[in-house]
Amino acid sequence: MSITKESELIGMKEISEVVGTTLKLMREYAKVGMSTKELDEYGGQLLKGYGAKSAPYETYGFPGYTCISINKEAAHGIPSEEKILKEGDLINIDVSAELNGFWSDNGGSFVLGKDIHNHQPLVDASKAILQKAITRIKGGVKISEIGYLIETEAKKSGFKVIKNLAGHGVGRSLHEEPENILNYRVKSNRERFKKNTTVAIETFISTNSTAAVELNDGWTLVGNKGGYVAQHEQTILVTNTYPVILTKSNEIYN
Repeated sequence: MSITKESELIGMKEISEVVGTTLKLMREYAKVGMSTKELDEYGGQLLKGYGAKSAPYETYGFPGYTCISINKEAAHGIPSEEKILKEGDLINIDVSAELNGFWSDNGGSFVLGKDIHNHQPLVDASKAILQKAITRIKGGVKISEIGYLIETEAKKSGFKVIKNLAGHGVGRSLHEEPENILNYRVKSNRERFKKNTTVAIETFISTNSTAAVELNDGWTLVGNKGGYVAQHEQTILVTNTYPVILTKSNEIYN
């Protein structure tokens, strides 16, 4: 959305702090032996305590308050009592919600406990690439340039990008213009970031796959060539200089 008055900025800051803090606390709450359903219920209670509503649940009827994807799941993992967290699991939590008519979105991948499966390099690459991409975003910068940076940095790190998942505008709804802030460059896309707009920037860095495919449950996405995917996402306010990271309360970089 385009921020035109102080009340809109305040609204976006409030919901962004809620989803950021919820992501942080869920990450800290996750333990070996816990089901992803229990972790999601905890996240749902946090959102309810803030007076916020789960965006995927409200918008799409998603069967959970948050998306929790583990190991080979790339995104949109359904919380389940059958999925039990194990040492060394690659976990992704994506939290988006609405409060007072404003929406915000963030997510992050992490390794649970000891990194016995060597997922940490993938997680670190995803975090570092998102941070680098954010530093380059300002009003007037081509969206395709950021996509080029993300893919180039992924290749430098020995990884690939998922090409059919993308960042997006966010604010008065969960998905707004620009609809596709892709992880690679589309040369024909001349769209530019606009000052005073709020967008959700996210990386999808992978070991093997270049596309996400949907499983029969109608939600869960996995890589088309297997392997693993790490995702990190921040909602930001675009300025003429360095963006304001509205979801910084998630402490992804701490």
